[in-house]
Formats: sequence, C-alpha cells, structure tokens
Amino acid sequence: MTAARRLALILGLLVPPVLSAQSPATPVALVDAYMAAWNAHDAAKAAGFMTDDVEYYDATEPAPQKGRANAQEKIIQAFMTAAPDCRWTRTGIPVVDKKGIAFQWTFEGTNTGPWGDGTKATGKHFSFNGLTLVRIKGGKIAYQGDYYDAYGFFKQLGLAQ
Repeated sequence: MTAARRLALILGLLVPPVLSAQSPATPVALVDAYMAAWNAHDAAKAAGFMTDDVEYYDATEPAPQKGRANAQEKIIQAFMTAAPDCRWTRTGIPVVDKKGIAFQWTFEGTNTGPWGDGTKATGKHFSFNGLTLVRIKGGKIAYQGDYYDAYGFFKQLGLAQ
C-alpha cells in the first residue's frame, strides 16, 4: 500500500460504502464505470449512471443542466458528437466520501463533428485537464460539476483568441 493511500485511509477519505445492489459498490467504481461508458461513446449508458433529477454543471455551459435527459443530450452526447474519438481519463488519487467523490482528469479528442449549439467542427485536436465533483444519491450521480479552463479549451479549438 502506498503512503498516499495509507494517509487517505487514516484520514477517512477512502471509505468504501455500499451504494446499492444494482450500482458499483464504491464511488470510485461508480465513476470508473461511468467514465467507461463515456469512453465507449455510449451516451445513454453514461446517463444511466445518473439520477432522474441530476444536476450537471459543465464549464462550457452557461447554466447547469437539470435532469438526466438534458445532461445526456446537452453535455454527454454533445461532446461525443463533436469529438467521436474523445477519451476521458481519471488521474491522481481521488478524494472519496460515502456521499461523493472528487477527482482530477484529462479529456482529449479531435473536434470532427458539430457541437450541440451548431458550431461547426474545427478538425483540431484538444487535450485539457480538469476536476469533477460528484454527489451520490441512491447509488447514482445526483450532481456532477466539471471544472476546467473552458477558455483554454476554446483556444485549442480555434474558437477563441
């Protein structure tokens, strides 16, 4: 066991609560399964890890999306359509609690499709790092906040100066 993991266990950051019989057993397992659905480019499966009334904040959107259908259409599917080769990778050691998880990540892909707002593809590759905060309710994602440098992301795509 690494020193960081030992410290996290001592501080109570790595608590493996049972969420429900139908969900992955820990917040880390839930997030890993959710990210696997993203990486399989299956928006419906990814959205299936969310509560019906999920609130999803993404740094590129002016307001959080409310409800699973909105989250699926306006964020998850929008990214998958705009970057069909997108890849979302969890990095570092997550901070875990029985009610949620915070983790760092890298998201990358090539913008070969249109964005949800109609912005045309730029054909440019992008890669950026961020942080996600997830609150869990009933074994599903009830809140997701994706925090990253949206301006830097838009610059990589050539959509901002």
